Amino acid sequence: MAGEDAPPVDAESVEDLLDRMTDAFMGLDDEWRFTYLNEQGRRVVCEATGTDLTVEELQGRTMWDTIPALEGTIFEDRYREAMASQSPVSFEAEYEPLGAWFEINVYPSDSGLSVYFRDVTERRQRRRALEKRETVLREMYEVISDQALSFEGRVEELLAIGCRELGVEYGTLSRVRDDEYVFEVVQAPGDVLESGDVVDLEETHCERVVLSEERLVTGDVAADHPDLTDGAGYREWGINCYLGTPVVVDGDVYGTFCFYDAETMTRSFSEWEITLVDTMGRWIGSALERKLATERLGRQNERLEQFATIVSHDLRNPLGVAQKRLDLVTQDCESEHLAEVERAHDRMETLIDDVLEMTRVGETVENISEVTMAAVARDAWDSVRTGDASLDVDEELVVSCDRSRLRQLLENLFRNSVEHGTEGEDSVTVQIADRPGGFVVADDGSGIPESERDSVFEFGHSGSGGSGVGLAIVEQIATAHGWEVTLTDDWDGGARFEFQTTADR
Repeated sequence: MAGEDAPPVDAESVEDLLDRMTDAFMGLDDEWRFTYLNEQGRRVVCEATGTDLTVEELQGRTMWDTIPALEGTIFEDRYREAMASQSPVSFEAEYEPLGAWFEINVYPSDSGLSVYFRDVTERRQRRRALEKRETVLREMYEVISDQALSFEGRVEELLAIGCRELGVEYGTLSRVRDDEYVFEVVQAPGDVLESGDVVDLEETHCERVVLSEERLVTGDVAADHPDLTDGAGYREWGINCYLGTPVVVDGDVYGTFCFYDAETMTRSFSEWEITLVDTMGRWIGSALERKLATERLGRQNERLEQFATIVSHDLRNPLGVAQKRLDLVTQDCESEHLAEVERAHDRMETLIDDVLEMTRVGETVENISEVTMAAVARDAWDSVRTGDASLDVDEELVVSCDRSRLRQLLENLFRNSVEHGTEGEDSVTVQIADRPGGFVVADDGSGIPESERDSVFEFGHSGSGGSGVGLAIVEQIATAHGWEVTLTDDWDGGARFEFQTTADR
């Protein structure tokens, strides 16, 4: 009732409460004798001693006599520390005789210790498994991102990781070619299996993966898939456990990424192991798509460059003959039409140069270095027919670039300025200046109409008789360097090309 003292809690009620606890508990007096143990505590002590004593039989015994294996361990050290300091102590430690880990909380008093302990072996195993998985994933990432390794080298490293984690001896990346099964990258003991080996697809467990387009997982082929025991993979090669996943490239099954062993597994492959192999297989499929696409593009570019070289060669020969004939005709007679013919020849030569240059402009640049803009600009200026035009370049400007590609870019800009800037009577001046995060190439010519500025960098666009290629090349070279190029007005309405590193925007 309200206002009355609460009834005293008897010892039996306390013992019932302790017995209902999920943690184990034991009480010790100041001479290290058991004063009480709940049921969980009694069970742990009995497991540690290999006995089946009751709480009553344990009471009065010293902990060191009952569990002598505790002496000299961290358990003794921390218990005595708590007793001496009269301060609570918490720690986590392994009791090796049981192969179990315990979380211990010790509370001292003048009369002894109250010890609460919990078996955390499973929790620690889960934590260690997660830590191990994190380590494996980090190792995989380092392999996959290692640009110094070839594709095959990275697959070899992944196969080694997979064999180690799955506990098997064999791992392969294979390609299906019609009814053949080609081993492309191999992890195997000795020389029993090598890259380049070819077998019939129907002889392998991988045929099931290829036909179903689904992974195959079995720790015991005979027990799980008795229909596979008729194949050579089981009868002749003795493959008794297998984990493989299809490698999909551009929507089709390219082959398989698989691991196997002659030993039957005493356990099933875990979900983590299956996920690990699936993840590796998906990366390999994506990497193969990029690799094959790059190879195709390389072959196409090579054929394109060969075609352009042949065409330009076939065009240059008759063009050279025509130019020489024109020189002879000019010596013999005068006609206003001859100047038009010479301009047509010049335009043909420009078109040939642009076609060749367009086929050689790649998507990335190499040989990046710090170069002085003035030196490169003058080389470019000397290679372009600039007539009465003049160049003004900042002598202090330094640019991080591929020197030869920068020269190509400037040559095309100079040619554009001269062609568009000399439409009037005055000669054009081209200026190159520094700007934060980049540089500017500008002229004081007639400029480019605002209506055309959104399309001047498109291949084939020509505002006034040009090839329609030069400014497209400029943009490609800029993009390859990580620059953004924009076109605006300069002084007196001329064209102003601004180049800025995209990271600085």
